[in-house]
Amino acid sequence: MANSAKSWTAKLVATCFGLGYSPFAPGTAGSLGALALAWVLARFWGWQPVHFALLASVMFLPAVWAAQSFARASGMHDPGAIVVDEAVGQWIALSGAASLTWQVWLAAFVLFRIFDIWKPQPVRRAESLPGGWGIVADDVVAGLYAALVLFLAGCFNLY
Repeated sequence: MANSAKSWTAKLVATCFGLGYSPFAPGTAGSLGALALAWVLARFWGWQPVHFALLASVMFLPAVWAAQSFARASGMHDPGAIVVDEAVGQWIALSGAASLTWQVWLAAFVLFRIFDIWKPQPVRRAESLPGGWGIVADDVVAGLYAALVLFLAGCFNLY
């Protein structure tokens, strides 16, 4: 019973409540789901960029655990249905913003997806870490790159 509950929980977390089963671009669906949750938190609870850094930090270890468990159960190294890593990376990207305007939401999404797909070093190197660590780490680094671009753009008053 406990193993099935753990497996079910890992599946729910790893797929971000099923977003990972999107038939088209599950990673993008995971990023958009993370942004939708972030928008609700910002709009109705006043969350600021720093709160998304905290959320990503809190979710990091559960994301690694869920990704590892789901990958092991599926028999695949990094199944496409795992999108919790995209959620964590997307929240990190938002954390670099100076303000949360619609332009910033769009830029955070586009920048994170570009870095996640392109995988410049050390994003690609982080992906080679074992198990759930590698599944999540590359998105963390891609999110850090996106956050850095947003931060620098804010420093130069580009938004």
